[in-house]
Amino acid sequence: MTRGSKDILLERLRGGGHLSMGESAKLSLLLSYPAILAQLSSIVMQYIDTAMVGHLGAAAGASIGLVSTCIWLFGGFAMACSSGFSVQVAHLCGASDFKGAREIVRQGLVCALIFSCFLALAGLAVAGPLPRWIGGPEDVVGDASVYFGIMSIALPALQIDFICASMLQASGNMKVPSILNIMMCVLDVGFNYIFIYLLDMGVTGAAIGTCCAELICAVAMLLALLRGSKELSLRHEKGSFAPSRKVVQKALHISVPMGLQNILLRGAHIASTVIVAPLGTVSIAANAFAITAESFCYMPGYGIADAATSLVGQSCGAGRKDLARRFAWITTSMGMVIMTLTAALMWIFAPQLMGMLTPDAAVIELGAKVLRLEAFAETMYAASIVAYGACVGIGDTKIPSIMNFTSMWIVRIIPAAILTPKIGLMGFWIAMCVELNFRGIIFLARIARRSTWK
Repeated sequence: MTRGSKDILLERLRGGGHLSMGESAKLSLLLSYPAILAQLSSIVMQYIDTAMVGHLGAAAGASIGLVSTCIWLFGGFAMACSSGFSVQVAHLCGASDFKGAREIVRQGLVCALIFSCFLALAGLAVAGPLPRWIGGPEDVVGDASVYFGIMSIALPALQIDFICASMLQASGNMKVPSILNIMMCVLDVGFNYIFIYLLDMGVTGAAIGTCCAELICAVAMLLALLRGSKELSLRHEKGSFAPSRKVVQKALHISVPMGLQNILLRGAHIASTVIVAPLGTVSIAANAFAITAESFCYMPGYGIADAATSLVGQSCGAGRKDLARRFAWITTSMGMVIMTLTAALMWIFAPQLMGMLTPDAAVIELGAKVLRLEAFAETMYAASIVAYGACVGIGDTKIPSIMNFTSMWIVRIIPAAILTPKIGLMGFWIAMCVELNFRGIIFLARIARRSTWK
C-alpha cells in the first residue's frame, strides 16, 4: 500500500475511471489508516497528559473535567467553521479544479482567523463565573476558571490547526495532518511535564503546556498547507484573500447547521456536567477520567470519519454519487468493526485503563464500572460517527444535525436527569449507552436512504 497507489486511485476517482469494490475498500483504508494512527497516538498522549493531572489529586482532575465540555463547545464551533470551507475544497478537488480549491483556502483562512478571535474573546469573558454556573464544587472552581481562560486564549491557534488539517484531508492528504497531530500530542506531554512538575504550576501548567503545543502545531500545519501541499500550495500563485459572498454563503450553508448542532450537543454535555456535579468530586473525576478512557474506543472512528468526508466529498465533486454512497458504507462498516474490537479490549482492561489515569481507588472502581457498561454502545457509536462524516462530505448537515440533537436531548439527557439522582453515575452512563445505540441506528438509516445521495 504505497502513496503512489493512493494517488493513482484518487486520480481515477476524480477522472471518472472505474473503481472496483476492492479498490474502493483499499482507497478507504489508505486514507483511513494515517488518521487512525494519529488518533491512537493522540489517545496515548491524552492518557499520559490526563494521568499527569490525575496524580495531583481528584480535585485537580475534577477541575479540568468540569469545564472540558465547555472547551469542547468552543472547539466544536472551530470545527464547524473549518468544515464549511474544507467541504468546498473536497468538492473542487474531486472535480480537479485545484485553482478554485486554492481560492477557498485563501478565503477560508481569513474567515476562520477572524471567527476564532471572537471565540477567544467570548471564552475569556465567561471564564471567571463559568465553573459556578455549571454547579462546580468550591474546591475546584478556581483552577477550572484559570484552565478555561488559558485554553480560550489558544483558540485562534486551534482554529488554524483545524482548518489547515481539514483542507489537507479534503485534498486526500491524510498523512501530513496525522503526523503533525502526533507531533502536537508529543509536545503536549513534554510541555505539560515541564509546566506541571518542573515549574510546579499544577492545573495552570497543564493549560499552558497544551496551548504551547497547539501553537507550534498550528504553525507547522499552516506551512504544510501553504507550501507543502501538491494540490493546495500557494507558493507560485497570487490571489485575493478577501472573502467573497458566494464562498461565505456556501460555507454558512454547511457550517451553520453544524454550529447549531454544536450548541445543542455541547449544551447537552454541559447539562450532563450539571447532572453529574451534585454527585461530588469522586463522581466528577470518575466521569471525566472514564470519558478520557473511552476515547481509546471511539477516536479511531473519528479518524475513519475524516477519510469518509474526504472520499465522499471528492466523489460528489466528481459527480459520482453512487461511488460516494459506496464509500459511505465501506468506511462506516470499517469503523464499526474496529470500534467493536476496541470495545472488547476496553471491557477487559477497564480497571487498568482507569488506573493509568488516577491512583484514587474509589475513582478507579466507579470509572471501570461505567466503562464496561459503555462497551456495549461502541459499535453503534461508530456507525453514527462515520456516517455523520459521510453526510458532511455531501454537504448534508441540516438533517443529521437535527438527528444528533433529538437523540442527545430526548434519548439521553431526559432519562439521565431521572436516573442519575436515583442510582448515581451508573444512571447517567446507562442513559448514554442507550442513546448511542439509538443514534447509530438512525444514522445507518440515513445513509441507507437513496434520497440522501440525490
